[in-house]
Amino acid sequence: MAELARQMVGSLEAVVGVPVPLRIQAWDGSIAGPPGAPTLVLRSRRAVRRLVWQPGELGLARAYVAGDIEIASDTDLYEVLSAVAHFAERPEIRQLNLGVGDAVGPKGRELLRTALRIGALGLQPTPPPEEARAVRGRLHSRSRDRAAISHHYDVGNDFYSLVLGPSMVYSCAYWTPEAKSLEAAQEAKLDLICRKLGLRPGMRLLDVGCGWGSLLIHAATHYGVEAVGVSISEEQVALARRRIADAGLADRVEVRLQDYREIPDGPFDAISSVGMAEHVGSVQYLTYASVLYRLLASGGRLLNHQISRRPLPSGEHYELSPFIRRYVFPDGELSPVGSTVSLLEEAGFEVRDVESLREHYALTLREWVANLEANWGQAVRQVGRGRARVWRLYMAASALAFEENRIGVNQVLAVRTPVEGSAGLPATREQWLARPQRPELHMAVGRPADGPGGVADTDLGDRPSVR
Repeated sequence: MAELARQMVGSLEAVVGVPVPLRIQAWDGSIAGPPGAPTLVLRSRRAVRRLVWQPGELGLARAYVAGDIEIASDTDLYEVLSAVAHFAERPEIRQLNLGVGDAVGPKGRELLRTALRIGALGLQPTPPPEEARAVRGRLHSRSRDRAAISHHYDVGNDFYSLVLGPSMVYSCAYWTPEAKSLEAAQEAKLDLICRKLGLRPGMRLLDVGCGWGSLLIHAATHYGVEAVGVSISEEQVALARRRIADAGLADRVEVRLQDYREIPDGPFDAISSVGMAEHVGSVQYLTYASVLYRLLASGGRLLNHQISRRPLPSGEHYELSPFIRRYVFPDGELSPVGSTVSLLEEAGFEVRDVESLREHYALTLREWVANLEANWGQAVRQVGRGRARVWRLYMAASALAFEENRIGVNQVLAVRTPVEGSAGLPATREQWLARPQRPELHMAVGRPADGPGGVADTDLGDRPSVR
């Protein structure tokens, strides 16, 4: 059968009614599809069988992760993902419903006839082992959250170091004109957070979902704070503690294996939450916001850095991408930035600033993908080819989603404003973003001397520390 590719493309186009955006190379060597389009290579009948059982994104993802589908050597992964994403958004495709239960319909029968002709019918292939097992328990209970977080973050610190680079920061960088590398852009992001929070020596910082401790180390080293970080990833906590000890900061920085709902020892002068709230979920978000409000001292600032999605039309139900849910972020959930702001306000916060970093995240993800590809052999040895493929696929697809405004990311600065109404911020945004005039700090530092009026003299907005 020297025409397998032509049969598959012809059958698919007859069903969807529009040209496919990809060239298909079948396992017999035949190729069909529009000239010049990106090319997918189907290595065996099992690739088609996966799509028969699970048409759409999940079937394609399973086939790629399992190695049943390859990207042709002359094809760019981003081109494939962009073509597929735009194809999926076409009205003709959005209206299709081609689940296995629809096989009795005319479109389903056409696909099944083609699958039968090319010998691709059979039992449903087992999903790749990298697919998350169904998490059990009440949604966003503490035990279920730990299981979901472990699936994503306990992949291996060595693997993450290959992807993230020396900064070990797993959130979008801040690409200032001076930032000529990923590491410089990540340092700029850490410093931006510290400036937005108005950190200064003697303050007490809480970093919720602290990752591998990079923000804690930066804040303690450059701003002289005492800090507590919490994470429910065992591997993150272990490495964060080692990095903090190596930096000579163990006397001022503590990292705990602890859920944000279990923190007993507020108040804190400032709280950061960077890339963590996506795991909280809408059913728990008001609890999350209320817990942070309770842990923050009066007049303290919260910096919430969170990925967002576009609002849906009225009546449409939100569902996380099936690939992301099964392979990357079990129980993860994205919300529009407006919903996030409203819930923070409902918890009692005064929201003072919202900054979109959407384009910054696209640039960051492309850097991570490049790191992974440059270290591909080592990554495969550490976590296996399937999991390395999961991370490559999800990061590249996410980069395109940020570039095309299908998702965004925002830093929301909020204050626990005292009852008398003074938020403690300087009059202009330029003032409270200004870098403080301070020496680099590498050891415990006391509070700054009082300026005029008996309050520490700074352009970041003054408020006595709770310590």
